[in-house]
Amino acid sequence: MESVLIDPLLNLRRAIASNELPIPTTSADATAPTDTTDNLALATYLQFQEPNHHSYPLDTETRFISSDKPVDLRSIFFAWQKKDVAIPDYIASAQQLSEELSAPGGAGGKVQNLVFVERLDLITWLEGASEESEYIKPLESDVTAARAAGSADVASGAAGGVAPVPSGPAGTRPGKSIDPRLQEIYNGERKMGDRNTVLRGIKPTDFSHVRKSAEVFLGRNRHRSGQQPSAAATAITANPALVNLPKKSNRRPDPIILLSPSASSLLRMSNIKSFLDGGTYIPPDNALAGSSNSANILHISRLLPSIDPQRPLRFILVDTPEQFKPDYWSRVVAVFTTGQTWQFKSYKWQAPPELFKNVLGIYVGWRGEDVPSTVKGWGRGVISAHVDKWHAQQGTQGRWRDREVVEGIWGQVEESMRIKGWGKDGGPAMR
Repeated sequence: MESVLIDPLLNLRRAIASNELPIPTTSADATAPTDTTDNLALATYLQFQEPNHHSYPLDTETRFISSDKPVDLRSIFFAWQKKDVAIPDYIASAQQLSEELSAPGGAGGKVQNLVFVERLDLITWLEGASEESEYIKPLESDVTAARAAGSADVASGAAGGVAPVPSGPAGTRPGKSIDPRLQEIYNGERKMGDRNTVLRGIKPTDFSHVRKSAEVFLGRNRHRSGQQPSAAATAITANPALVNLPKKSNRRPDPIILLSPSASSLLRMSNIKSFLDGGTYIPPDNALAGSSNSANILHISRLLPSIDPQRPLRFILVDTPEQFKPDYWSRVVAVFTTGQTWQFKSYKWQAPPELFKNVLGIYVGWRGEDVPSTVKGWGRGVISAHVDKWHAQQGTQGRWRDREVVEGIWGQVEESMRIKGWGKDGGPAMR
């Protein structure tokens, strides 16, 4: 019980288990109703009701470690509040809260953005689904008790001078007792290797057939230059089974378009297809948009005559480069942006001037509103387009201007791709 009273993480876990969530407040005692608030940008304390009435400052460092640094209580509580939202929405909300904290009247500081694995591990532990977390340091009292117990065993002769290493999975902390039934499960586990050990293999591979196959082509080149092919090349040519080389794939790589994951973006995964493919703007949260916000990848086919007048190109649309391989960046042809620089933190080119030297930038805003100064400052590498504001009563009727805007965007994408070397066989890096 004493550890619960002094540790904010244990207090929060117990409050969640008892369905008595703590209340953000602007003062430590919070005696007046006006002292409570739902806005974490204004709150400075987190008040718990169980097991007794007490408060913790929201900037208190916890035992949860991220990037070798303790995470403050505000970031922990914010991650729990956003446990059910998608990754892009969580990142956008964290950025917005950090801006509100640093604004005049805010509580100060910033929210630490936990990566997906850390956030999943934290939520699992807070819900009580797991008793262990590789990111949470043990309580000092637990470590001291384990050391004292070990010393007592050594003094009584029950154990040797060297503390035994407890069996169990990697990451099990010394001094923690393991349930016998759980130990049986651990004993039945099969040790898994990483991708390097799996791909290494145990059998030696004979590549002599590659050398023999290469000799065929080397012999042909010598024959054309007046040299006689070797006997080995002649023998291999006579046997077609020896020259069964895999053919190079002629499949054209798909160009990639990156969207902004910002919640303020007019174009998101839910409505981008109806806009670029159907030529009509529909708000992202409208049922008419036709796509789901949870979609991770979309495809659109478009004929670009100056690139390939015969075959339409298939474009891949995503809102995050998390699953990108290094060569994917050579296939990125356009980036939709709202002017928020946090969008580019995981990009290959994180500085906007450098990014838009390599990729066409596209800003889409409301007709009649000014383009943000940040977008204007990025130069000619970013084009601006404007659509009419949406009216629920009117719906999609009368939105003929949207088609003009879409055709203009596709024209700019086609011109940018042509200049950068895209053709019938692919982009500049694949030709």
